[in-house]
Amino acid sequence: MYTDLAIFTGRAHPRLAEAICARLERPLGKCDVFEFSNENIFVQFQENIRQHDVYLVQPFVTPVNTSIMELLIMIDAARRASAGRITAVIPYYAYGRSDKKDQPRVPITARLVANMLETAGADRILTMNLHAGQIQGFFNIPLDEMNALFPVSAYFRTQDLSNFTVVATDVGGEKRARDLAVRLDLPLAIIDKRRVGNNEVAEAMHVIGEVEGRGCLILDDEISTAGTIVSAVNALRQHGAAEIIVSCYHPVLSGPAVERLRSLNLREIVVTDSVPLGPEKLLPNMTVIPVAPQFGDAIGRIHTGQSVGALFA
Repeated sequence: MYTDLAIFTGRAHPRLAEAICARLERPLGKCDVFEFSNENIFVQFQENIRQHDVYLVQPFVTPVNTSIMELLIMIDAARRASAGRITAVIPYYAYGRSDKKDQPRVPITARLVANMLETAGADRILTMNLHAGQIQGFFNIPLDEMNALFPVSAYFRTQDLSNFTVVATDVGGEKRARDLAVRLDLPLAIIDKRRVGNNEVAEAMHVIGEVEGRGCLILDDEISTAGTIVSAVNALRQHGAAEIIVSCYHPVLSGPAVERLRSLNLREIVVTDSVPLGPEKLLPNMTVIPVAPQFGDAIGRIHTGQSVGALFA
């Protein structure tokens, strides 16, 4: 039996951890996390966590490899401090696209990261909208996956989307877009795209569905360089689409993404705060949906032994 609930954060997204604690009406735990001049990471919990139910909040965001290593060290430190149970709270799981061997002589990095988390001593994982469902099977420990569909669709239900079509950016994202279309009672369209090599460039080919004269709501799981979004928007406009809204669950927004989105003349960009968004990434037409309520409720249920699945009922 765990004596108490304790929540700590690494350096990746402290604001999200603070919001989760506010949801649970609990203080954020005290923990020193920093780098020495030689880039070695140091972690020390500043309070007793013996037999506590410990939650470590750390999305894998830039610098990604540092964020991962930092979490691994925090898990190890918690294990050596005799924590009762350690849950890694990873709102955004990087390397999710490396989920299969789709080319000769390449790694399955999503599985490697899962192995490292288990080896470090994590007892369970709490995450949100993995890039591919099979990543759940990479873990031999319990994994709960939050779904940003619920807060995002709740927001869109407050908007007038009567003449809109929900658009999947590719065939692989059809189920994600269909789930949103069903919740909003809107038609669905799919963009048939072809990705070219490993240069993060995707070429949109065809639009399957009716978009001419209609507004389009594009949904993707994450926006990295926004190359896919640019191709999708261009394809939709070539097919006569009217105003366009872009939405994603993980606004990574790396490289030229912000300038690309700025140039698209979109009605709105709707994202979550699963990753930190600095002022340089916040565009005037961007709406940010908080995910702390979902994570806070899930942590509360895990701690008390209740069903997490009931949150999605």
